Amino acid sequence: IDASSGAKKRHRLNPRGNRMLNHALHLIAITQLRYPNTEGRIFYERKLAEGKTKKEAIRSLKRRLSDVVYRHL
Repeated sequence: IDASSGAKKRHRLNPRGNRMLNHALHLIAITQLRYPNTEGRIFYERKLAEGKTKKEAIRSLKRRLSDVVYRHL
């Protein structure tokens, strides 16, 4: 969603979508972060090293998890 003002370009997250699916992906992401040496934890730490915030890194992990689920359909 565009949230620009004047010359400043900004984007806001879209709150729509399947909330139950988003909740399930969030639980999977948080579970993977609890344990060291999981693929999700390694991905999350790499995103933090790239300079992303914790929230952005979790969002990236959830997106990656959704891609994995979609590939397996």
